[in-house]
Amino acid sequence: MVEPSYYSGSRSIEWETPKSIFQQLDSVFSFTIDVCATPENTKCIRFFSKTDNGLIQSWKHERCFMNPPYGTEISCWVKKAYLETKDNQCALVVGLLPARTDTIWFHSFIYHIAEIRFLRGRVKFCINGIPQASPPFPSMIVIWSQSVK
Repeated sequence: MVEPSYYSGSRSIEWETPKSIFQQLDSVFSFTIDVCATPENTKCIRFFSKTDNGLIQSWKHERCFMNPPYGTEISCWVKKAYLETKDNQCALVVGLLPARTDTIWFHSFIYHIAEIRFLRGRVKFCINGIPQASPPFPSMIVIWSQSVK
């Protein structure tokens, strides 16, 4: 099932990260790669596009930013972030995710495993860098790293 979009009737499951949220996170975490982006919405110089498929790439030795598609495959991205940091494969993954605390992926790969920072209010995701109306769900920042374990 495709997540409904609240962007001018679009059916997209991609929610572009607001520049201000990324800059705050990057100033703390110094990201080296955006693991699921497009050339139009990437926040890092290096990124994995749909064609690259970040789910099959190694994230080893990277400091990753992740704002995955919010459709049914989100569980794959969350599991990948967990696995990449589990045995020090990857230095760090920071994800901007919908705060869906009732999901299997939240309880299997985030809760009691990663650091969770719930965001106050609703994120105004962007289209081409321009903030849009807020979606009907809250968001959270999830930090997977060896120091959180």
